[in-house]
Amino acid sequence: MTEIKYDALCIGNAICDVFAHVEEDFLLQESLVKGSMRLIDTEEAVRLYDKMGQTVRISGGSAGNTAAGIASLGGKPAFFGKVAEDELGDSYAHDMKGTGVHFETPRLVDSDPTARSMILITPDGERTMNTYLGACTRFGPADVDPEIVKASAITYMEGYLWDPEEAKKAFLEAAKIAHANDRKVGITLSDSFCVDRYRSEFLGLLKDGVVDVMFANEHELKALYETADLDTAIGAARDCGALTALTLGEEGAMAITSTEIVKAKAKVVDEVVDLTGAGDLFASGFLFGLARDYDLKSSTELGCLCASNVIGHVGARPEKPLKTIAEQGGFEV
Repeated sequence: MTEIKYDALCIGNAICDVFAHVEEDFLLQESLVKGSMRLIDTEEAVRLYDKMGQTVRISGGSAGNTAAGIASLGGKPAFFGKVAEDELGDSYAHDMKGTGVHFETPRLVDSDPTARSMILITPDGERTMNTYLGACTRFGPADVDPEIVKASAITYMEGYLWDPEEAKKAFLEAAKIAHANDRKVGITLSDSFCVDRYRSEFLGLLKDGVVDVMFANEHELKALYETADLDTAIGAARDCGALTALTLGEEGAMAITSTEIVKAKAKVVDEVVDLTGAGDLFASGFLFGLARDYDLKSSTELGCLCASNVIGHVGARPEKPLKTIAEQGGFEV
């Protein structure tokens, strides 16, 4: 059996995030649904960027953010994701490796440019994402390094990657390798629109035991089980066969199994600046806890602590070492 070298292998879209603060009227003028994520083409990406005003550029992507958070906790994460041989690709690879994430996915050459997501932040901290996927869509089975999967305690994928057919195949291959080596497999549902597109397939992953750990927020879990009632969705999650990590915003989070529900309170923050990455960083703490054999209560609390740290500034990655913050909070990391 291969020795565990990585706390988690995170698989997802390698995207450079471009942030801008806007007023509510900007969303209305652009006919954008607040809090949503839409996919755009190159022409729309250029047009919207020209209207955004002052911006901040940070390497991102949901699973990439989670990997960076695990590294900030002092953990050892790996990441699979596709970037191009271009300036943004260089920047992304530099940022990931600089944070302590193992990232060696082969670059895309002479094809689509590296992906970027333009994130519009309204005064309430909510973010509306406009994403050009570019090179991300070229991730496939050939990019799955079996040795990295075998050496990872948990293989974790973002639901957004379910759109490209080759990426879907890559995840299923990685999950097969993980389970063959007695490792866990996790998925985040990503957003309610993603759930609407792939509800039956996501439910199939749970039913067939492909997924051991599911991450969702309230809206995503309700969408998965087609109900407006949270308690009904939680009841369905108890019967799904997997561990469910559910985030509830200001209400904190809970871990749900067939035999218990563990709750954790949200950490108080002085000011909510940007909600981007809150769920990603919750996953960082929760996955780190699972990999290090924390109990569910401690894993959920660590997830909440990591999430609270990232919403007080622009960007989805920690500005201060999460290891220090976790130790100050009483965690042994």
